[in-house]
Amino acid sequence: MIKTTYSDAILSGFDYLLRNYPEVFVLGQGLWSPWYVGNTMKNLDKKYGKDRIIDTPVSESACTGAAVGASICGMKPIIVHPRMDFMLYAMDSIVNQAAKWSYMFGGQLNAPVTIRSIINRGGSQGAQHSQALHSWFAHIPGIRVVMPSTVEDARDLLIASVLCPDPVIYIDDRWLYEQTANLKPIKETPLKFITPKCLKNGDQITIVGSGYSTNLALKASTKLDSDGIGAEVFDLRVLNPFKSENILNSVLKTKRLLVIDSGWKTCGMASEVITSIVEHIPTNTLIDPPRRITLPDCPAPSSEVHEKDYYPNEENIIKFINDSYHF
Repeated sequence: MIKTTYSDAILSGFDYLLRNYPEVFVLGQGLWSPWYVGNTMKNLDKKYGKDRIIDTPVSESACTGAAVGASICGMKPIIVHPRMDFMLYAMDSIVNQAAKWSYMFGGQLNAPVTIRSIINRGGSQGAQHSQALHSWFAHIPGIRVVMPSTVEDARDLLIASVLCPDPVIYIDDRWLYEQTANLKPIKETPLKFITPKCLKNGDQITIVGSGYSTNLALKASTKLDSDGIGAEVFDLRVLNPFKSENILNSVLKTKRLLVIDSGWKTCGMASEVITSIVEHIPTNTLIDPPRRITLPDCPAPSSEVHEKDYYPNEENIIKFINDSYHF
């Protein structure tokens, strides 16, 4: 096994796909830059050529439309949006075209495009550069939404996304880029078989996260263990289609549920997880009502001082659990 970072794992996934699948190519802004997308694309243009690693003009709509069109014609393009916020310019191509193509043609034609969208937050970036919009896209039928939290999933879910016959939005978070872990050899797993994964066992509360929120859940659970509270931590991994069975079985065991989400509260992913569990368990199963920790329903602040109150952290998660549940 090789120890690597989350960002290097993404680079490894790109390298594997480009090396083994000639129909794969990548386009987007800043792909030839040594810093624009971190080191996740480093030297790929030199290794595979600028006809497969295409640094595009600043036109999210045009470039995403080109990627969707190429996917319909048999290619496996990956369009990279360095900031999720500006991917909104490409909503027609994603929501009205890629997501609908297979349905409109009775499953005879697909649009297997992979849309890599990066979440940038913190550092006083403010309201227009800090948005995590995963729940928006999870709402759309026809699009698979993937959100890796671990180093291994950063690589393997990228590979699974690109090899999937459906359009996939792959969302990575810059706050995870320095996380390290040992990587096992690559083993291709079809995306349709990926389910929520238990990252830590416990018997008193089930905590569910996705992306960076899973990282927070694991850190908080370690402190909870030292306080005698056994937390079972689940990573969603795939937000759409959401498969709740593993989490449901956990909640039936622990009888408590907390969902931590990096998006806003209203109509968010946390609400979907809670509803999907509650509607399948017998009345009075839970010892405490299900809870959620999310961003407040307001845009991200530019002030570093206010950011500390705006974004959940390990300490306020632990306090929330101690204040909200009866152990």
